[in-house]
Amino acid sequence: MDLTQGTLEEKSNRAKKMMLWFGIISLIMSFAGLTSAFVVSSTREDWLTNFDLPSAFTVSLILIILSSITLVISKRTLKSGDRNTSLSFLVLTFLLGLAFIYFQLAGFQEIINLGYNFTGPTSNITMSYIYIIATVHILHVIVGLICLLVVIYNHFKQKYNAQKMLGFELAATFWHFVDFLWLYLFLFLYFMR
Repeated sequence: MDLTQGTLEEKSNRAKKMMLWFGIISLIMSFAGLTSAFVVSSTREDWLTNFDLPSAFTVSLILIILSSITLVISKRTLKSGDRNTSLSFLVLTFLLGLAFIYFQLAGFQEIINLGYNFTGPTSNITMSYIYIIATVHILHVIVGLICLLVVIYNHFKQKYNAQKMLGFELAATFWHFVDFLWLYLFLFLYFMR
């Protein structure tokens, strides 16, 4: 397919999708750097070798996976013309995203309750890495939530239909990315402890 072919709108849509993928690739490289630093640092003498991830992180993993499922359902029902059901699942996706952040913060509290702070005399390099990785991911989930709010607003304005849903698709792609990113990070932290 020649990328220079098509209407101005089609070219614009391809450019927007390409920019999103460039952003996602740069985020993948950033998190690859963080997880690589985690692996390299694990050779330090002060590295914790037998720690358990907070149970709240497991709950947040389930919530983020559910949010991807509800977003897929929302998109499918929009394509079939059922706007009300689509909006309901879109709002549910947003609420699951908020719950994800809540449980991430609860996970931080579990780490603090174990006696490990991010910095200071009660900090540990292992737990500091976990704080950094999870916090940077939370920031990207917040961006995803903002995107979902824009989609919810545009949904109310009836800007999407089965033939025209670029904004919805872009937000969904980013949301699924941050969801799968947490799945990767969770499994990475679970198996690298």
